[in-house]
Amino acid sequence: MADVLADARIAKGMAVQMDLRRSRLAGGERPIGWKAGFGAPAAIQKLGLDGPLIGFMTDRSVVASGATVSTSGWKKPVAEPEVAVTMAADLAGGADDAAVRAAIAGIAPAIELADLFEPPEDVEAILSGNIFHRFVILGACDRSRAGASLDGLTARVGRNGAEVASTREVEANTGRLVDVVRRTADTLAALGERLRAGDVVIAGSIVPPIFLERSDREVTCTLDPIGSVSVRIG
Repeated sequence: MADVLADARIAKGMAVQMDLRRSRLAGGERPIGWKAGFGAPAAIQKLGLDGPLIGFMTDRSVVASGATVSTSGWKKPVAEPEVAVTMAADLAGGADDAAVRAAIAGIAPAIELADLFEPPEDVEAILSGNIFHRFVILGACDRSRAGASLDGLTARVGRNGAEVASTREVEANTGRLVDVVRRTADTLAALGERLRAGDVVIAGSIVPPIFLERSDREVTCTLDPIGSVSVRIG
């Protein structure tokens, strides 16, 4: 199992983040899963990482597909079209590919909204702030794709009614979904936590993040032929 916390930046940032999570859960929020961030090859190289960073999600950040989200007051709003992985079983740290795939119930389209409120260069600060997470839009899990099967899948990204990206290389910007899930399990295991059945892991942006402008009114993420999700920007 990778010693994720050997990187002091990650160890310190995750300690603060876990305190934040515990505080929010104590305040009544319900855990729904985890998010991977900064897992694109360029980001990993720039930040000197050996895998994506991990943050948490609760029910308070979930937005229904098609709903409107106001980004008023945000410093630098970003939309990230993603693949959401739903866990069928608990997964311990150090799992091999077969064990990771066996623990994955299926996948779905997702969109994360984040606010880059400070320069994304300080790993400890990024983690302390839960990787800029604000909202998530989750599609229905396709359980015919247990094990994170991507066969025949095409990802399409829409912006203001026009398709702006289309790729069959769904893992090109995120790394293998199996590796993202394993990284999540390893990180949690190092913290005395566990990736659990029912958890959702959003695996990082399929394409470079979309920096939202005042003229933006809608972003969509489609995993063809699974389905799509969308969010309106208010």
